[in-house]
Amino acid sequence: MVSQAPTVYSLQAPKDVSMTEIEAELGQIWQSYGITGDDGTLPAATRAATFTLVVYEPEQTQQLLAALGFYHGPIDGILGPQMEAALREAQKAYGIPETGTPNPDTIAVLRGEIAKGRASGKISDATSSTYDSKNPRIADEIALRNPCRIVTLSPVAGDDEGVKAQVAAYCPIQKQSASALVCCEYITLTGTAEALERIAGMIPALLIGGLPKFLWWKATPDPNNGLFKRLAAVCNNVIVDSCNFNEPEKDLLCLQELVENGIPLADLNWRRLAGWQELAAEAYDAPQRRAALGEIDRVNIDYEKGNPVQGLLFFGWLASRLQWKPVAYQHEKGDYEITKIRLVAQDQRQIEAEIVGVPIGDVGEIPGDLVALRLSSTNPQANCGTLICSETGGCMRMETQGGAQSTGLFQQVSSLSEQRAEALLSQQVQRWGHEALLEESLALTAQILKLAKS
Repeated sequence: MVSQAPTVYSLQAPKDVSMTEIEAELGQIWQSYGITGDDGTLPAATRAATFTLVVYEPEQTQQLLAALGFYHGPIDGILGPQMEAALREAQKAYGIPETGTPNPDTIAVLRGEIAKGRASGKISDATSSTYDSKNPRIADEIALRNPCRIVTLSPVAGDDEGVKAQVAAYCPIQKQSASALVCCEYITLTGTAEALERIAGMIPALLIGGLPKFLWWKATPDPNNGLFKRLAAVCNNVIVDSCNFNEPEKDLLCLQELVENGIPLADLNWRRLAGWQELAAEAYDAPQRRAALGEIDRVNIDYEKGNPVQGLLFFGWLASRLQWKPVAYQHEKGDYEITKIRLVAQDQRQIEAEIVGVPIGDVGEIPGDLVALRLSSTNPQANCGTLICSETGGCMRMETQGGAQSTGLFQQVSSLSEQRAEALLSQQVQRWGHEALLEESLALTAQILKLAKS
C-alpha cells in the first residue's frame, strides 16, 4: 500500500567522499540501483535532470542547533518545519521568545551556549548534522516537481581543516505516482568560510552542464566575496530573501550594485508583494479611475515593524510605475519607524509618502510583512482614494486617522497560500534570467536610500 511507504526513499545515505570522487560516486549510486527498475522489485527512478541548485547557508543556524542537540535534520540551508521546531525548542530552553525564527537574539544565545560547551569540553565544534531519511526533507518542496541536484555549502565555525564532502540521493514518494520516483542528488560541502572560498574554483564543475543553475545565497550577497563572485558568474539566477536582511537599507543598496554589475537577481520577498501589486493595479483598471492616477499625491504604507524591505520595495514599484522622482528622504526612529519621502511627478506635482513600521503584538512568520496601503489626494474632487489591507493586519491605524471614510475604494489582500521561502523557491526555479520589474523597482528604491547620504 502506498500509504505505508516511507515519505522519502533513500537511494544512498550520506557518504563521505573526496572532492575528486563526487561525480564517480553519484554515478555508482545510479548504476547500482538500476534506473529502469527492470527486475520489477524497484520503481523506476528519474535522475537529476532539470537544474542545479546551490544553497549557501551563512549564519550557521542549523550547525549551531545540531551541535546543541536540538536539530537532527539535513544541513540544507532551508528554514522548514524541522528547523522551526528546533528553534522553538531551543528558544524555550534558553528563555528566549518562541518565534521559531533565527533572529539575532537567538543566534547570539546559541553562539554563547556553543562557547560555554567548548570551554567545558562538552562540545568539540559546531559541525554539521547527519541527514535524517525518516523525516521529509524541506528541499523535497523542489524535488517533488523536479529531479535536480542540490549542492549545499555549509560554513562551520572552528579551525580550518579543509572541506569535507558528502553525497546522497533521496526520492520523495508521491502518493499519486508510487510507481516512479523523482530523485534529487545531494552534495554537501562543509568547512570554514575560508576553506569553502578556497575551493570555489572546483564548485562549478559540480553543476550539471547544459541545464539551468541557481544560486540561493542566504545572506546579503557581497560583490567582493570570492566564492559569491565565482558562483554568480556561472548561475542563471542569484536568489536571495530580503526579509532576512540584517541591515535592510544598506543591503538593498548592495543588491542594486549587483544588478548594475549584470547579475540576474531574484528576491523571494519580492514575490510576496504580488497580491498587493495586483490589487493596487486593479484598483485603477476602470477608465475613470485610471485618469485619476495623476491626482495621487499622498501615499501611506504600513508594515510590521522590524524589517522595512517590503514597504520600500513596494513603494519603489509604485513610484517607478508612476514615474515619480525622489527628492528628499527622512527617517525617524521610535515606537513607530517612520520613513518620509518627498517626490516630484512629471508634471511637477509634489508627492508625499510615509512608510511606517507599526508595532504588532502577534508578528507573522515573515519579518516586515505589509499591513496596509493608502493612496489619496489633497484634491477633494479626485476619485483616486484607495485603501488596501492585509487579511490579518487590517487598516486600524489608518482608520483611526479618519482616512477610511474618504477613501473611494477599499480592498483586502488575502494571505499568500504559502509565503515560506522553500515554497517560493520551488516556484522561482521554474524561471530564470533578469526580472525587469524587480530591477526597475530596486533602482528607484536605491535612489531613495541614497538621498539619506546626500
